[in-house]
Amino acid sequence: MKHKHADLIHAWADGATIQCKSHENDKWEDVRTPAWGEHFFYRIKPEPKPDIVMYFEVRKPHGEILPNPFHNIKATYDGETGGLKLAEVIK
Repeated sequence: MKHKHADLIHAWADGATIQCKSHENDKWEDVRTPAWGEHFFYRIKPEPKPDIVMYFEVRKPHGEILPNPFHNIKATYDGETGGLKLAEVIK
């Protein structure tokens, strides 16, 4: 009979980073030497999602109309959380 985690064991032996989550802990954590216990959940560590960059136009109230599109703000959002990481003024 094939071991429950056989495919992950092979991936780990080939250099993949393995993460573990137990029933008590709902957080995935990197493990260097997995025990491959039946009561744990294992997975190959997923690749991080890339950041998302968007450009915006911000105008002065009642100010001059700028040529469209005139992007003067660059916003970088975290690919994992979706939260704003950085906002830059483009001159």
